[in-house]
Amino acid sequence: MSLPWWSSLRRHTTPMNPFLNRRIFLSTMVAISALALFPGGVTGADAIKMRQLYNKDLSFSKLALTLADSRITVQGFMAPPLKANASFFVLTKMPMAVCPFCETDADWPDDILAIYTKRVTRIIAFNIGIQVRGILKLGSYTDPDNGFVSQIRLVDANYTRQ
Repeated sequence: MSLPWWSSLRRHTTPMNPFLNRRIFLSTMVAISALALFPGGVTGADAIKMRQLYNKDLSFSKLALTLADSRITVQGFMAPPLKANASFFVLTKMPMAVCPFCETDADWPDDILAIYTKRVTRIIAFNIGIQVRGILKLGSYTDPDNGFVSQIRLVDANYTRQ
């Protein structure tokens, strides 16, 4: 009885490339380091809800006062912008199809947060959730460009889709 033709094929027994081993080792070490630095990453679980920033009487909560001038993450929806090519937008708790500042009969949102970014804002559809990370600032501020008055805002912010 003869052996099948593939039995004569020599098995690959050459050692693994040492550079490949080093690459695998280094990439694994980088991944482990990243996990150590950011154990949970920035997830929705880390985000602060807008309602946590206010008391029922609309004064600032203890949490807001504690986190003032520190970098926080908040989730919400981008309201339609006041003007194109702005580095400012309003984050709302619920999606809003119309600009809350442009329509006289539109309901003013209860939970809004002014967002100031470093760069011109890339508009995201009103119904797509976003996650915004920036420095929480409290107290009255009037935007010199558009006259928008805010009591609470995120500055030096960046944002991503959820």
